[in-house]
Amino acid sequence: MSAWHPLPDGRRIAFRHCAGVGPTLVFLPGYMSDMAGGKATALFERARAEGRACLLLDYSGCGESPSDFAEGSLSRWRDEVLALIAATAPGPLLLVGSSMGGWLMLLVALALPPARLAGLIGIAAAPDFTEWGYTAEQQAELAAGRTIFEPNPYGPEPTPTHPRFWADGQANRLLGGTIALDCPVRLLHAMGDTDVPWTISTRLAEALRSDAVQITLVKDGDHRLSRDQDIALLHAAVRDLAPPA
Repeated sequence: MSAWHPLPDGRRIAFRHCAGVGPTLVFLPGYMSDMAGGKATALFERARAEGRACLLLDYSGCGESPSDFAEGSLSRWRDEVLALIAATAPGPLLLVGSSMGGWLMLLVALALPPARLAGLIGIAAAPDFTEWGYTAEQQAELAAGRTIFEPNPYGPEPTPTHPRFWADGQANRLLGGTIALDCPVRLLHAMGDTDVPWTISTRLAEALRSDAVQITLVKDGDHRLSRDQDIALLHAAVRDLAPPA
């Protein structure tokens, strides 16, 4: 059962939270995804079974959170995540980000006191994809204020990218310098990922200031990394960074 967190401007952010011991696991979905996905659900159910604290949420305009998706941006969604964390999770945090959620995970972590961070887990993390994920022609369209649409391999409707999101992404790029995070990081990435090249995880590992970074490459996986064996890798990464009490 979802609850809703109100924001000062009237937005209502849908979330699920279970109390428990250890760092709160915070799952950040990918672009146009939500907390009902397989990885989020598996993480929440395992956390509840093990008595761990866990927080899931839908960004505004996604899933159960009402709003216009065209108004969405990394900065807007980062602030929503920070508001939910402030309201529900006062202690240490283990942030888990999938695809775009992996970029958002880094932005959230950079906005938090370092002592709050028990670790980060990126699943096909996609920082800076507004830069490397679009052609020069597409970027020119977006810079001119026009929405672009791309084929959606996961559904019948094309995937939109709105100018607001693209411009905000360009302003929040991270891979061009040192990412000032020192907590442990685990990066899971499929070598068969056709949406986010696995080399993005190696670039991210190099950019992170932390020395406690490990990459797990799955040779036969795809972008979603949602098969049973992939979910098992996610659970293992959680246990590695936050062993059960």
